[in-house]
Amino acid sequence: MSAWLGATSLDRAAERPRNVCVRPEPGSTITEPEDLRSRDGILETDLRIVDQKLPDGTIRYCYLTPDGKPSPTLRVKPGDQLIIHFKNDLTEFDAATPVIGRSLAGAQICTAKKSLDPCESGAMTPVSTNLHFHGLTVPPACHQDEVLKTSIQPDDAPFEYRLHIPADEPPGLYWYHPHLHGLSKTQVLGGASGALIIEGIERADRELADLPERVIVIRDQDLINPDAPPSKFEPVMSKSQLDSDGDALNSGTGFGKPAKDLSVNFVPVPYPNYPPAAMSMKPGERQLWRVLNASAITYLNLALLVHRVPQKIGIVGIDGVPLHFAGSPSLPVQWVDHLGVPPGARAEFIVEGPPAGSGALLVTRSVDTGPAGENDPNRALLAVTASEGASEPPSALPTRAEPLPPPERPWIGDAAPVRVRKLFFSEQQENPKDPNSPTKFFLTADGENPRPFDPNSNVPDIVVHQGDVEDWIIENRSMELHDFHIHQLHFQLREWSGIPVNEPFLRDTVNVPYFNGRMLTYPSVRLRMDFRDPNIVGTFVYHCHVLEHEDGGMMGTIKVVPRSTVTSTSTTPTNQNKGEL
Repeated sequence: MSAWLGATSLDRAAERPRNVCVRPEPGSTITEPEDLRSRDGILETDLRIVDQKLPDGTIRYCYLTPDGKPSPTLRVKPGDQLIIHFKNDLTEFDAATPVIGRSLAGAQICTAKKSLDPCESGAMTPVSTNLHFHGLTVPPACHQDEVLKTSIQPDDAPFEYRLHIPADEPPGLYWYHPHLHGLSKTQVLGGASGALIIEGIERADRELADLPERVIVIRDQDLINPDAPPSKFEPVMSKSQLDSDGDALNSGTGFGKPAKDLSVNFVPVPYPNYPPAAMSMKPGERQLWRVLNASAITYLNLALLVHRVPQKIGIVGIDGVPLHFAGSPSLPVQWVDHLGVPPGARAEFIVEGPPAGSGALLVTRSVDTGPAGENDPNRALLAVTASEGASEPPSALPTRAEPLPPPERPWIGDAAPVRVRKLFFSEQQENPKDPNSPTKFFLTADGENPRPFDPNSNVPDIVVHQGDVEDWIIENRSMELHDFHIHQLHFQLREWSGIPVNEPFLRDTVNVPYFNGRMLTYPSVRLRMDFRDPNIVGTFVYHCHVLEHEDGGMMGTIKVVPRSTVTSTSTTPTNQNKGEL
C-alpha cells in the first residue's frame, strides 16, 4: 500500500505498463477471477482502479490487486469484516474532455473538489471515483456504502472501506462498482466491476453442498467493430437508427447491430459474428453458475442450448438472496428454460454439463427494450465443450452444510404495508423538434413535477421510518424499458401492471415495462419494500440501473430515519402526503 503514496498522475502515467488493463482475445477460454477469501473473520486487501487509453480513443478501466490480478472476487462470510485499502490511480488523459456528455443533459454536475475530505468532497471529475457494494445491507455511511458525497481523487491517500457484513446477510452473489453520479456509465462500461460473494448458499439448500461453482461476469463495452456489415447469417436489416447517445435503437426484430458488445469474464464477444467465449466441463456434471450482469446498459435474457434446444436450469438465488430464505415459502430450486437478468442483477443456478461428444451454448435472447430503447439482439455468449478431461473450477461449495438459523423477522410477503407510494419513470427530449437532441431522464414521486436528480441537494425525495414496510408502485411513462434498483435493501415483486404475481422471493433490481403510446394505463410494478433492518438508517439512492439513465438524472434519494422518530413522511414538511397514495 505504501508504494501508492505520493505519486503524481504524471508519475503514474510514466510508470504504468502500456497494457495495464489487459483483455483476452475474442474466442478465448474464460478464466475465473482471482478469489480473495476472508480468514479468521476478516478479508483485508489493497485494491486500486486504473485506466488505459487505447489507440482508437477508447478508455478501459480495471480494478487491480497488488499482484496485478484484475477484478478479484471478494469472498466473505456473514459476520465478517471487509477492509479495502482503495487507491484511485486514474489518469486524466484529455483534460479538455467535458464531464457531461449528451446523455447527461439536465444533470447537475460538480467538477470542483469542494473538500479535502473524500467523505465530503462530492467532486465529479473524469478522474473521480468511489465504490458501491451493490446489494449489501450495510449502512449508507462514509467508509461503508455511501455514494452521494464520497468522492476519491488520484492525489488522495488510499481510502479505507471498512464494512461489517451483517450476521443475517443473505448468502449469494453481490458485486462492487463505481457509483459516481455523471460518471457511472463511463467507468462501468470501461470494465470497472467485480463480484462479491457472501458464502453459505449451501446452508439455504443443502443439496448444493459440494457443487463446483463458476463465477461468470458479463459486461458490456463499446462496439469493437462499429462499422462492420451485419453477419451473412442474419436476415437483411434496414440501416440501424441511432439515439441521441449514438447507440443503436431497438430494431424490434431480435437482430441487427447491438447498442454494445458483450464480454464474458472479459473475453469479448463482438458484433457482427459473435465468436463465443469458450469453456469446458465434464459431461453431465452439475455445477453452480453465479452469473452477474455487470453491464452499464445491456439487458440479458439467458438460455443454455444443446442442439438448439433450451435446457432446464435450476435457479437457486436472485440478486444475492436464495429463493428459500428469510421465511420465504418458495421452493429452494425453480427450474426454467430461460432467465431475464437486467443490468445490475444477478442469478445463481444449477446447470448440467452437455452429454459426451456434444456441446452447449449460453446465449442471450433478444430483449424488447421499447421503441426508444437500445438494441439488445439475439447473440451467443459462451460455448461449452463436454470433455472428460475438463479441469475442475477453482472453487466448490463446502461438503458440509449447517442449516441457517430461523429468520428474526416475519417473511416480508406476510407483512402488511403501512402505506403505498407511487413513483414514475419519464423522459423528455431537450428539443422536441430535434430527434438527436439530448434526453432528460426523471424518476419522480407521483404528484411532483419531474426534474433531474440534483447532487447538490441535501433534501431527500422520500423519508421513511426504520421498521416500516411499504408498497411502492413504480410506473413507466416512457417508451423504453427501465430497470428499478434501490440501495441497502431488497424487495418482493407483488404485481405486474396491476396483475398479482406469485414470486415468493426477493430482488434488488427489477424491470419496469415500457409504455407503447396506446395503452389505457401506464405499465407498472408493485413492490413490497422492506425498511425493517436497522442497518439501513441513513440516506441513500434509488434509480434506473441503465447507467446512462442514472447519470442523466433518473435517480432519487431516500432517508430512513430511526425508529424513535414519530412520523414517516416524504420530503416537504408542509405536505406530509407527498409521494403517498
